[in-house]
Amino acid sequence: MRKITAGLFISLDGVIGEPQDWHFPYFNDEMGAAVGSQLATADTLLLGRATYEGFAAAWPERENGDGEDAGMAKTLGDARKIVVSHQDLDLPWRNSELLKGDLIEAVTALKQEPGDTDIAISGSPSIVRQLLAAGVLDELHLLVHPIALRHGLRLFDEGDPIPLRLLSATPFSTGVLHLIYTSDDTTRTGGYTEATQHLPQDR
Repeated sequence: MRKITAGLFISLDGVIGEPQDWHFPYFNDEMGAAVGSQLATADTLLLGRATYEGFAAAWPERENGDGEDAGMAKTLGDARKIVVSHQDLDLPWRNSELLKGDLIEAVTALKQEPGDTDIAISGSPSIVRQLLAAGVLDELHLLVHPIALRHGLRLFDEGDPIPLRLLSATPFSTGVLHLIYTSDDTTRTGGYTEATQHLPQDR
């Protein structure tokens, strides 16, 4: 079964909206490697409408340029891009298609397709929320920036709790923390009485 990973830039207070306005000062080789490794292991991208339109407006023209991002632009251009939208869209970027049918059913079917590479999500928070809630997302990659933005779109909205299990935590020299989570099926119990057993007992 193919694995689905999602990568997001996020502030310390959970904001993911408009990252181009706040995350670039923290972008260094460590972050570039983290972003590149998540996308490089995927031959399929699952994107929401807004993310797709932003990517399609920026990346194709960079592919044939001589900038340092030309390699990434070609990787994204070559990938199969599946766009999640309730609207009929013009999809000008090559290898793009519109997802058909119910999101969870369609993504579950995608995971069953043959192949050894991942399916990657970049941004697209609405999709990430739905897949997390349905238990379909395999890995959530969060690049937590050491800044409290205090306004903006947040990753998690109101709803039922979604337990997660930490797979890895890597600090960067900029103070960014690269966290990778997966779903946690463990049933956790306990309250204040149990917690006090772990407090220092020396008086």
